[in-house]
Amino acid sequence: MPLSEPETDRRLIHTRTIEMQGFQRADGLYDIEAHLVDTKTYAFENMDRGAIPVGEPLHGMWLRLVVGEDMVIRSCEASTDFAPYAVCPGAAPNFSALAGVSIGLGFNRAVKERVGGSLGCTHLREVLAQMATVAFQTIGPLKWRREREAAERAKAAGQPVPPSSRKLPIGSCLAYAPDSPVVARHRQALEE
Repeated sequence: MPLSEPETDRRLIHTRTIEMQGFQRADGLYDIEAHLVDTKTYAFENMDRGAIPVGEPLHGMWLRLVVGEDMVIRSCEASTDFAPYAVCPGAAPNFSALAGVSIGLGFNRAVKERVGGSLGCTHLREVLAQMATVAFQTIGPLKWRREREAAERAKAAGQPVPPSSRKLPIGSCLAYAPDSPVVARHRQALEE
């Protein structure tokens, strides 16, 4: 269901688009990619770039995480095509410091320690939190399906069933409230 109708006439001023994708690689790792673009509906002057015409990006940035099934970042690459200041692209190489960081508990803290403040870029840091959820959405279902199929094969062969690595994000949202029917169904499925 879309939002309600706006209460008054209005005009578009700013658009930020963020596109994220998760890829399974031939080497068993995963690429999680993001592209952020900010545009304005009016032309304006910029200290470093001069005149920026309507629709030309103020920000145009890319980020790629290479992640293992263990959710550990193997490498991180950032690139800035458009930025308001000439110095901005200089932050991109610093994001390689995210190699070795685990996506999970403490991820945002680790990002802040490695590329926080003047070490990084506000916009790229903001995208990283979203990329973490894209990594889970990309990797988790494939991993859990493989585990489920292995468990079914073990069960059919009369062998011990290996435990699932799946952990429910209890308390993270309404659906995963401890007393939610969604959690009850997941717990039942995991026990089977």
